[in-house]
Amino acid sequence: MGILYALVGRGSVVLAEFSGTTTNASAIARQILEKTPGNNDMHVSYSQDRYIFHVKRTDGLTVLCMADDTAGRRIPFAFLEDIHQKFVRTYGRAVHSAQPYGMNEEFSRILSQQMEYYSSDPNADRINRLKGEMSQVRNVMIENIDKVLDRGDRLELLVDKTANMQGNTFRFRKQARRFRSTVWWRNVKLTYVLDLNLMQSLE
Repeated sequence: MGILYALVGRGSVVLAEFSGTTTNASAIARQILEKTPGNNDMHVSYSQDRYIFHVKRTDGLTVLCMADDTAGRRIPFAFLEDIHQKFVRTYGRAVHSAQPYGMNEEFSRILSQQMEYYSSDPNADRINRLKGEMSQVRNVMIENIDKVLDRGDRLELLVDKTANMQGNTFRFRKQARRFRSTVWWRNVKLTYVLDLNLMQSLE
């Protein structure tokens, strides 16, 4: 189920809200706003039945959401941080003087979209997304290492073949010298025998 309700307020003034379900979340949210006066920055969570209200206040702007108790804290607070940034980026200093529900018409659509995103998209959870990316990187690295090792085996085989060829070349050169020497000696003997025969026939 994830995040079911979201509100942006200044003090006890509600500037925008959206509810994805019919609950008394709006009334409880107003009570939380009234019971947490002041402008001190805070990150707190309140339990109400099977729901948890997560509150983030920064620079006097309070962002609140209600999530089911299975959502944990990481995703709702990531949602609150995102909403806070979008709200400040969209309205700037107008936040400090806005009328109640002054930004509700436009910003409730953003609340709805982001609630849907953080409730259902697995990429919303940065840690899980990073774990997934790290897993992909690890798989690619293992694949590359396997390829390098395979290439290393092939290089080793190539080195062995080169060594064999070098040994064969050395043997061939040695045999070629021996053959050349044998042929030369045959020529010398043949020349000697021919010379000897020629000399005998001349006598």
